[in-house]
Amino acid sequence: MPDGDRYPLAHRLYPYARSADQDRDAGGPAHHPVIVVGGGPVGLALALDLGLRGTPTLVLDDAEGIGEGSRALCFSKRTLEIADRLGCGAPMVEKGVKWQVGKVFHDTDLLYEFDLLPEAGHKAPAFVNLPQPDAERFLVERIRTAISDGAPIEIRGRNRVTALETSQPARLQVETPDGPYALTADYVVACDGARSPVRKMLDLDFEGRVFEDNFLIADVRMKAEFPTERWFWFAPHFKSGDSALLHKQPDDVWRIDFQLGWDIDRKAELSEDRVRARVDAMLGEGVDYDLVWTSIYTFQCRRMRKFRHGPVLFAGDAAHQVSPFGARGANSGIQDADNLGWKLDLVVRGAAPDSLLDTYAEEREAAADENILASTRSTDFITPKSKASRMFRDATLALAARHPFARAMVNSGRLSMPSIYDSYLSMPDALPDGPPATRPGAPCPDAPLGDGFLLEKLGSKFTLLAIGCAAPETGLAVVACEPTPELTARYLGAAPSALYLIRPDQHVAARWPMADAATVAAAHSHACGATT
Repeated sequence: MPDGDRYPLAHRLYPYARSADQDRDAGGPAHHPVIVVGGGPVGLALALDLGLRGTPTLVLDDAEGIGEGSRALCFSKRTLEIADRLGCGAPMVEKGVKWQVGKVFHDTDLLYEFDLLPEAGHKAPAFVNLPQPDAERFLVERIRTAISDGAPIEIRGRNRVTALETSQPARLQVETPDGPYALTADYVVACDGARSPVRKMLDLDFEGRVFEDNFLIADVRMKAEFPTERWFWFAPHFKSGDSALLHKQPDDVWRIDFQLGWDIDRKAELSEDRVRARVDAMLGEGVDYDLVWTSIYTFQCRRMRKFRHGPVLFAGDAAHQVSPFGARGANSGIQDADNLGWKLDLVVRGAAPDSLLDTYAEEREAAADENILASTRSTDFITPKSKASRMFRDATLALAARHPFARAMVNSGRLSMPSIYDSYLSMPDALPDGPPATRPGAPCPDAPLGDGFLLEKLGSKFTLLAIGCAAPETGLAVVACEPTPELTARYLGAAPSALYLIRPDQHVAARWPMADAATVAAAHSHACGATT
């Protein structure tokens, strides 16, 4: 399939170069505070976050740059807000195709449509469609800028980790074109994908389900009049598969997914003639298009039992996998990095106990369970595996065409939402009249503020948000403002004022109607992992 024109980004962004660590003759292996294994979006985002905080971070990638094909495509509002905090949200939004409306069809009938961001006053759109290679390129470009500004980040291409010991410090063996060498690290973060070699080195595995179905991805370049929306068909009238999904990408490329079933000949289904037959049936005869990239995937809903194993932590697909329906894969991985970055920084700098990293595992394991549950329910509805479940699915679809109550039961993929962390770090809610959506553990919703937006002003440090009240002197950063309609709806509710302690990942640590310095200091200490 032709892909050179559409994916010029699939090239060597960080070609192999011999490092000084490979030339050490005495004194043992070179030591690094944090080594990230894997240069995908999760590993790059984590390295960028750590480097911007001043924690030296080395990325080891077995490739020399980004890959091909759209792969992860739908980046959620929460992921875009994280990217904006890291300094690469703007190019992602500018390049990506913004959307917030989805439509669900059964055969030729439109069952219903939905709007993922019906309220105004947010900087980021609900979703952008952006091929994974583009997102990775923007992260690498931002890392380069950060390095030029002094951030201690290094990426080494064609440095493949071949062995890992979970001693303290951890010890790694690395293979390169010039031969092997050794490294040590205080912490190793495995972001090396679904087939994670690091996970296998430690003899660890997933728990969960593998779904017996196959889906064909076809990236098609064409001029088309389809609107910029997510369209999903159950039993599509064009008969190209049991279900189908259509998304618009940048540069006149469209992502089409066809459900093929379980017992297929993968090689035959990937032949250009067979792929074109399916696309032709969907688009109609005479539509001019180019096939850019194709792939077949079988999905899983599984995770590791534990995301932390001593000095080794797992993130992204290395730690958990979900079906693509709902865009929960890359988005949850970026949120792993968002959760881990500030904690790892505090621990490495000696500003928090090592046990703070246990809360990364606690919070993100719970988030993975949420994603797996939502993804499993979607997949069970889309690909029923028993006669009874198929009868239920078909009856639900038939009812949904005529009765609104049934539409809530139609599941074409519940789209990615950030998790609320009901964990040790979340203080009891001391603002009883406050909105439930911003209780402790919740991600901060954006709102217009002055000449910009709230999340821009919160930044990447512990911050006090004082709405209609004074913030005590604590040494923490302060964002003070008066109530606005958006702040009242999202942060005050029926309360006349509120003081919020915001974590560096922009989740709520605590909130009160007002609080003195000692109360805030205790909550801050608690959020940094103090146990007394």
